[in-house]
Amino acid sequence: MKILFVTSEASPFAASGGLGDVMGALPPAVADKDNEVSVIMPLYNTVKDVYRDNMEYVTDITFMLSWRKTGATVYKHSFGGCTYYLVENHYYFDRSRLYGEYDDAERFAFFSKAVVEFMLSSGNIPDVLHANDWQTALSVVYLKTEYASIEAFKALKTVYTIHNIEYQGKFDPYIQGDVFGISGKYSDILAFDGCINLMKGAIVASDFVTTVSPNYANELEYDFFAFGLSSVIKDAKNKLLGVINGIDYGAFSPDKGGDIAFAYTSTNYKTGKAKNKAYIQNKIGLEVKKDVPLIAMITRLTAGKGIDLVLHVIEEILSENVQLVVLGTGEREYEQALLNIASRHDNFKALIKFDRALSKQIYAAADLFLMPSKSEPCGLAQMIACSYATVPIVRSVGGLRDSIVPYGEPGGNGFRFDNYNAHDMLYVIKDAIALYTNRKEWNKLTAAAKKSNFTWDSSASKYIQIYDKLTKQ
Repeated sequence: MKILFVTSEASPFAASGGLGDVMGALPPAVADKDNEVSVIMPLYNTVKDVYRDNMEYVTDITFMLSWRKTGATVYKHSFGGCTYYLVENHYYFDRSRLYGEYDDAERFAFFSKAVVEFMLSSGNIPDVLHANDWQTALSVVYLKTEYASIEAFKALKTVYTIHNIEYQGKFDPYIQGDVFGISGKYSDILAFDGCINLMKGAIVASDFVTTVSPNYANELEYDFFAFGLSSVIKDAKNKLLGVINGIDYGAFSPDKGGDIAFAYTSTNYKTGKAKNKAYIQNKIGLEVKKDVPLIAMITRLTAGKGIDLVLHVIEEILSENVQLVVLGTGEREYEQALLNIASRHDNFKALIKFDRALSKQIYAAADLFLMPSKSEPCGLAQMIACSYATVPIVRSVGGLRDSIVPYGEPGGNGFRFDNYNAHDMLYVIKDAIALYTNRKEWNKLTAAAKKSNFTWDSSASKYIQIYDKLTKQ
């Protein structure tokens, strides 16, 4: 099959989070199974010269975006067995950041329409167009509205993936015609709760909807998780499936070394982790102690990631025979609170920065990885931790529940707690600390974590089944 992924970011060209990592890994995994796969994304000015220098010019396109005549230059770059198309428009994409601009609605409406126009002008129509998150939602909506009568698109099927339903692309209704160029007769597709909702529009317009874990797909039927869209999700239930993400073991594998101090494999991970632990303790200013469990958090410092739970019981955590390190940036109040606590405790370090290399070094060094999220569509950090034989402690939510099995159960590879409650979390942390002193049981658990299989192969196979079923309809 011919599959076109439409995304606002993709590693290694431009990535700000999980979506970029997924779009750098899933398309090559689908391509590995004898499919013709391409990806289309904006050409941001942040794309490095090492990729720009190897891009090949494809074409120029011009089109109308509502009343504005506009256009783009399209380049291509081969990566991971896929063709990545990059859409250049200096006005919309020569910005200091990928998102958060005052005209994001117009920027991504332009990109979505450019995708449709590029397919039309090139004549290269895929069997399936797979859009992702609100920034590319209009690519699906355009196909089912303003381009619905185009014969070339009659057989094209569409899949839309919700990576995080919290970010829906909500805008004032007046821009539907003036900015998007979509007729008022299609307002019922986009309108929701008094505004335009692009994610809602894509859910309604697409042939199939996926989200990034089976448990998250079930959770989205409840208002607490769906951020207002639970009724839309329920209406789409017959075309909705949760497919859990994987991780790129080429990027997150201790046996390949990468950015970590000492590479290690499944057979020598205990000595390898001990060396990395001493290295990171020395590097960040913790006392070098091999028999004290090191707990790590690598996260955005926001309420949804459970930082408030940690702060509520952090003094009790630090009173245990443990060391704790938190790496990340986010809301200023959390950053400052962590720094204040770190100034009073020699067994806690707050590293307020974004540092990919350091994050891998911490994964490789830590004994336990704490991830107490309020909501977590899939989560990659718990999978990455397992790759480094670091035992996750997670809340039973979203993809965390799908990927981490509690110690003591068949296939146990970590610890879980159910309620969003600081002392429920603390209870499980204390259980983990106690198990750490039982070296025989601890070694069994770390070995199980290391053996966890989160490759993209299984996920890619499930997506291919979806594509195959759609194209045969």
